[in-house]
Amino acid sequence: MKKKNIYLDGIMGLVVADALGCPVEFMTREELAVEPVIGMREYGTHNRPKGSWTDDSSMALATLDALIEGYDVAGIQENFVNWLYDGEYTADGVVFDAGITCENAIHQYVKHKSENPQIICGLDDEYSNGNGSLMRILPVCIYVYEQNQKGNMTNKQAIEMVHEVSALTHAHIRSKIACGLYYFIVKAILHKKEETAESIVSCIENGLNEGFAFYESYMEATKELCQYNRLRNMHSFASVGEEQIKSSGYVVDSLEAAIWSLVNTDSYEQAVLKAVNLGSDTDTVGAIAGGLAGLYYGVEAIPKEWKQVILRREWIEMICDEALGISIENEIFIEKKFS
Repeated sequence: MKKKNIYLDGIMGLVVADALGCPVEFMTREELAVEPVIGMREYGTHNRPKGSWTDDSSMALATLDALIEGYDVAGIQENFVNWLYDGEYTADGVVFDAGITCENAIHQYVKHKSENPQIICGLDDEYSNGNGSLMRILPVCIYVYEQNQKGNMTNKQAIEMVHEVSALTHAHIRSKIACGLYYFIVKAILHKKEETAESIVSCIENGLNEGFAFYESYMEATKELCQYNRLRNMHSFASVGEEQIKSSGYVVDSLEAAIWSLVNTDSYEQAVLKAVNLGSDTDTVGAIAGGLAGLYYGVEAIPKEWKQVILRREWIEMICDEALGISIENEIFIEKKFS
């Protein structure tokens, strides 16, 4: 039997949701309540054709393409350079909507890489906690999940890799923790037992419980973990009113908004439309929710009419197939030594 392509599930889930949010980015919740997103639109905020995706998908695809050759942090960063400077990994060769923190980190890498090709250029100050690493961390989460399941990598090693990839653009511990919690949710979703039909609420709750327990034992991160306290009780969080959910570019807001959208819906379509219609950072909140929804519900659950209009869809499918092929054919051993 053909192995399920979890890379395609997650990445296509992310890209489609990103494309749904792209035309309405920065629109308010009130504006979208009048004319909510119900399907793919064209033009809008960035004047892009239907099926266009943004930097969220570009950076996630750049990351996945690098991982096909095995983990190399400099290789991921070089792909970010190729995206920002040359338009690679874009929908149509045009770079738009690049985040300031991501741009600055990539520029710093280009400036200093001759001195140290492994340089980590992400800012680590309090004000550099946007969602720019969370939006692109999905392929790393899937990659380290597979390594963890093969026995090649412990949770500690997996989180250290997730943190390192976050730090390419976002090096503050708060942003790293968001990416780490996302990994544990990915792990729980992918590890669910089909015969038990575990709900997405249970998967997310189980993942977050493991994530919080890990961070509490892994580091003295109480101050930072408390930023995510609303996620400690998923059933309570699910009942929070929409007016208490923010959908800004702040990493905590984005993670909360994405999870809230998932636990209050029961299909891929409903989840990503709820996320996008929260307004503000519509493409990124959509992408963060869409990656998890794609993993849980599967690529076949994404409406066909949405997938069909995605620009360069066949190329995206090809990269995901390559990633699946590598994971089947090779036992990828991590050469990097973790402390």
